[in-house]
Amino acid sequence: MKIGNVQIENDLALGPMAGVTDLTFRVICKEMGCGLVFTEMVSAKGIYYGDKKTEKLLKIEESERPVALQIFGSEPEIMAKVAEKLNNHNHDILDINMGCPTPKIVKNGDGSALLKNPKLIGRIVKSVVRASEKPVTVKIRKGWDESSINAVEVAKIIEQNGAKAISIHGRTREQFYTGKADWEIIKKVKEAVNIPVFGNGDVFTIEDAKAIKETTNCDGIMIARGAQGNPWIFKRINHYFQTGEILPPPSVEEKVSMCFRHLDMLIDNKGEYIAIREIRKHAAWYLKGIKNSAKIRNEINKSTSIKEIKNCLEKILNNL
Repeated sequence: MKIGNVQIENDLALGPMAGVTDLTFRVICKEMGCGLVFTEMVSAKGIYYGDKKTEKLLKIEESERPVALQIFGSEPEIMAKVAEKLNNHNHDILDINMGCPTPKIVKNGDGSALLKNPKLIGRIVKSVVRASEKPVTVKIRKGWDESSINAVEVAKIIEQNGAKAISIHGRTREQFYTGKADWEIIKKVKEAVNIPVFGNGDVFTIEDAKAIKETTNCDGIMIARGAQGNPWIFKRINHYFQTGEILPPPSVEEKVSMCFRHLDMLIDNKGEYIAIREIRKHAAWYLKGIKNSAKIRNEINKSTSIKEIKNCLEKILNNL
């Protein structure tokens, strides 16, 4: 698949998740065979005003490319200036978030709030495309709520204004992550536009990946929550699509070993203080379903040193 002039080696993408798809996790997913990784969403205003916290989110390593850098905002002029400012940055694709449902993003008119204003969407995409030397893509949802499902209309506007691909999550903003993702709307968007479409929502297994492809005919599959604690999902889906064979899920040793590695990479990238706090959620995901993992998770959550966390993980291996 090509997005603009960027070649993607397979049709699997890691969806952007705030507080999850940082540099460490993206590198791990890339190693596991993910074709395209997305950064956590970054505030366009934060970049515009040179906010230090925001700048940390922009770090990209050569080993994880191609990378889509995702920005959010709702002012066409600022979005364009930021796109221009980022032309010298080492990402490959510039993605605009028009799907985030969280109240603090929506109340400012950003994220999925933009779905209520298709004309503004057109202006934002047009201004960013004009300013960016990198291909521009957009992530949307099905609509704001069930009474205003407008993904097809919005997708056409996005394409007409020069975007090179669209990702669509098959839920409304009102649904957040509840209920079931509507894959039929992804199919309708795919039929309505000529640029690549990534289908997103409820892909947690090889069977889900096969089903979303067959149902929607989407060009790519975007996996977000399905990759939490399970970066192997990319390797297993790729292998299945290539051979028809289903690889066994990762063993307990593989999960614990990956958790150790994730922790070490976090220390390298963010320092011990932040690593101790950020590994907690990842450890909970990696250890899910392992015998006695609830007790170990509680111990990890109370740990205040790297040594304590590593001792907790060792306990799982010692009890095998």
